[in-house]
Amino acid sequence: MPFVGPAGVSRRVGAGIFARAFVDRFPLLPVEDEGGLQDPAIRENFVERIFCLRRYRDATKPRRSCGALVAFHLAHELQLAAHSPKLTKEMGTLTGTAKQVPAAELYPRYEELLVRTLALRATPGRSANVLRRAVGRLGKRLSPDEKREMLEAIEAYRQGRAPLIVPVTLLRHHVRRVGEPYLSVQSFLSPHPAETALRNHA
Repeated sequence: MPFVGPAGVSRRVGAGIFARAFVDRFPLLPVEDEGGLQDPAIRENFVERIFCLRRYRDATKPRRSCGALVAFHLAHELQLAAHSPKLTKEMGTLTGTAKQVPAAELYPRYEELLVRTLALRATPGRSANVLRRAVGRLGKRLSPDEKREMLEAIEAYRQGRAPLIVPVTLLRHHVRRVGEPYLSVQSFLSPHPAETALRNHA
């Protein structure tokens, strides 16, 4: 059973009692069996969880400040919404009141919601909704033809006629061109290294 270690590196863990004990002892670590990783969607979700949780640790371990947590959540808002809009909203509410919540309660609660959210696989429908939300954010900075091209690419992805990388690449191009601050930092556009090519399957 592969898992992500302290350095964010996937290793193999044995099956059975040890694997169950490991999961009980380290509930925040992504775990997936070898058979599941043969499925492209399951493999992508597993790798995405590894990188997202590593970014969370890097952002919050040095300084457990409200500002660091809020910045992390804002930068991952679209990525998380592709997994669960409901849980993402709950996390947003929690970070919105972060200064009123004791750190001993705030971080364990946020981490629990983060792990639960990422454990739910992002669907084409929810990812398409996130992409349309991003297009709406760009607004009139897109020409009518550019907007139509974006929406057509999103719909082709939603229907399974194109891989996710197609609308995402197009969106990244427009975000760089107009310099939209909110979208420029969104992990949804690059949740893991491009070399993994995990978004290239339809």
